[in-house]
Amino acid sequence: MEPKEKAPVPDAGAFEEAVCFAVQAHSGMKRKNGSPYILHPLEVAAIAGTITDDPEVLAAAVLHDTVEDTPTTIEKIRSRFGERVASLVSSETEDKRADMPPCDSWLLRKEESLAVLENAADVGTKIMWLSDKLSNMRSFLRLYRGEGDALWNRFNQKDPVKQAWYYRSVAAYTKELSDTEAWKEYTKLTEEVFKGVAQNG
Repeated sequence: MEPKEKAPVPDAGAFEEAVCFAVQAHSGMKRKNGSPYILHPLEVAAIAGTITDDPEVLAAAVLHDTVEDTPTTIEKIRSRFGERVASLVSSETEDKRADMPPCDSWLLRKEESLAVLENAADVGTKIMWLSDKLSNMRSFLRLYRGEGDALWNRFNQKDPVKQAWYYRSVAAYTKELSDTEAWKEYTKLTEEVFKGVAQNG
């Protein structure tokens, strides 16, 4: 039996390649606030860069939405960037369940993805998740200050109690990063956005 060919291992240049890949994959896409979509994965990578200089984690950070939100496949990520980057991206890629309305599948999708985060052995997964959710929370806070809880009407899950449960769970499952400025900022902003929602919500 012939040995399997080893997957490519990203070097420091892989991040630049990942940025170019993500820019192309997200071309023309907009965020819910109307901004160019690519600004989000770039911010996620920038946040991750305050925690680690691991090129695989940084590459995965900028690629984290490509499989979930574009026609890109995880196989393409694997062949282009290697097994670990593909695994990291996969950890944040939800099964969208095309046969269900997004509002009906929301809780199931979040429970599944949180289970992946909670059980992640690779700290890179937690760095990427924290960076992504901090980017989201910065955006939420800007909206919250102008709209209050009405901001959730923009989303599939409109109940702030369930949203609070999800984002507070992310804080709990990334607590090993609690000495980082990113985690401290994330928990601070989360509690500002959800200050009127009970902790056990």
